[in-house]
Amino acid sequence: MQYHIQLDAPMLEGAEYAILAGDPGRIEAIAQHLERPKRLGQNREYTSFLGYVQGRPLLVMSHGIGGPSTAIAVEELAQLGIKTMIRVGTSGGMQQQVRAGDAVIVQAAIRQDGTSREYLPIEYPAVADFDVTAALKQAALRLGQRHHVGVVQCKDSFYGQHSPQRMPVSYELLSKWDAWIQGGALASEMETAALFTVASVLRVRAGAVMLCIWNQERDKAGLPHEECHDTQGVIQLAVQAVAELMAQDGQ
Repeated sequence: MQYHIQLDAPMLEGAEYAILAGDPGRIEAIAQHLERPKRLGQNREYTSFLGYVQGRPLLVMSHGIGGPSTAIAVEELAQLGIKTMIRVGTSGGMQQQVRAGDAVIVQAAIRQDGTSREYLPIEYPAVADFDVTAALKQAALRLGQRHHVGVVQCKDSFYGQHSPQRMPVSYELLSKWDAWIQGGALASEMETAALFTVASVLRVRAGAVMLCIWNQERDKAGLPHEECHDTQGVIQLAVQAVAELMAQDGQ
């Protein structure tokens, strides 16, 4: 029995794939896209369901907000035999072409977090698994979902991004934000740097797809900046990508 997520191997019925989300409330919504979903349990920020894709087991579990709880989830799931993990999350757009409702398929993450630094030196990149990323891209094309593929900024402080001017280190936060944008970062979120870095160390596959909720850069530029909180589209992309990976893996 894993201490934090309160799951053991028999409960997973041999599952080697998992879809993860930060919000425990999103887990049941994801599970409803699976065959015969059943709730496994809840402990702290970790709520879990087991379901099936074409008859094969798939775990769905929340990992909470930020890198520390995400790293715990990846560590303990890997101990139980999970070999492929896809995060379904939300983000804020950074490039003006990334609009609310778009999917952002994460190729790599800027490691502006603390957790990943306790695994690997900062020079080591936080990169998604190629096959997982390709499966998400293929799913987006198949489902006709407007999407972008690229780098996201991953930070530890939500309010450090949204209210940087009131922080004593505002000079650093604001200059780096501008640098990330100039470098082409698509969106900002809080978990993929830890997910990808820990997955690299543990030799498991990881990928991520984000819903863009809104875009503050469009707001600054005086462009339309509607909001979207409907995660059904990115959930469908993740489930479709898992099915594709299972087929590729011969399961």
